Amino acid sequence: MTERLPSTEDVDGLTAGIDRIDTAARVRLLIEAQRSTVDAALAAADAIAQAVDAVVAALRGGGRIVVLGAGTSGRLAVLDASELPPTFGFPRDRYEGRIAGGDGALRRSIEGAEDDDVAGAAGVSDLAEGDVAIGVSASGSAAFVQSALAAARANGAITIAVVNAAGTVLARDADIAIEAITAAEPIAGSTRMRAGTAQKIVLNTISTAAMIALGKTYGNLMVDVVASNMKLQARAERLVRELAGDVDAAALLDAAGGQVKTAVVMARRNIGRDAAQRLLESADGRLAGVIDES
Repeated sequence: MTERLPSTEDVDGLTAGIDRIDTAARVRLLIEAQRSTVDAALAAADAIAQAVDAVVAALRGGGRIVVLGAGTSGRLAVLDASELPPTFGFPRDRYEGRIAGGDGALRRSIEGAEDDDVAGAAGVSDLAEGDVAIGVSASGSAAFVQSALAAARANGAITIAVVNAAGTVLARDADIAIEAITAAEPIAGSTRMRAGTAQKIVLNTISTAAMIALGKTYGNLMVDVVASNMKLQARAERLVRELAGDVDAAALLDAAGGQVKTAVVMARRNIGRDAAQRLLESADGRLAGVIDES
């Protein structure tokens, strides 16, 4: 009996002759192939919303989020988590990305890493009740990810599966299953393409929606940005001017310890740094809870 391969291993008939067309046509075909990834993510919107609520509840309760995968999935997990500290001022040890084979696998393929179930279980040994493990695997068959979610669940953590094929064991056994089912890859089996794009959409959506819920934005403004370079310093100053009016944004930010929200509250309420921070703490860090009442 022939084993049924996951849909991520299917062959796309539309790109069968992609090596025999000119460059312009090839480029258009590869770009066109990505259109369906947004629909795949949208089809999983309800499950993604459940995942966001679980992540927010864990973070509010002092828990941690670990997103993990092998190969492309692992690199996307690390990428998404690594961008939260500068974008939202979120502690890097509370929302982490982990990849099969360790950080060395971010730059080069480490053969057999995705099949290492022992490493998968060991990779989440620090998780416990109140934490969340998000396992990402296009086909849902990566042993590293399967064993990681099983171990995290055994430790009491909430588990979330992000897959791109239907009927996977990974999704079946997770507390929350996000099935962003993508079509066959333009290059058969190369899940860095359609599946990878859909995974990035899902992971970006989970982390961004969670940060919004935690008060890391004011409307769609990045008010918890960490001004770690000249571009971000300029952005922080623009935010202060936009939300606080005609003020010396640079001086105000300096007095506020570089924190945009604190600077805005200081200006809008005409108070000092400590008082502004107390108001923000009483509003669970939500700037709207302070300045929209004034």
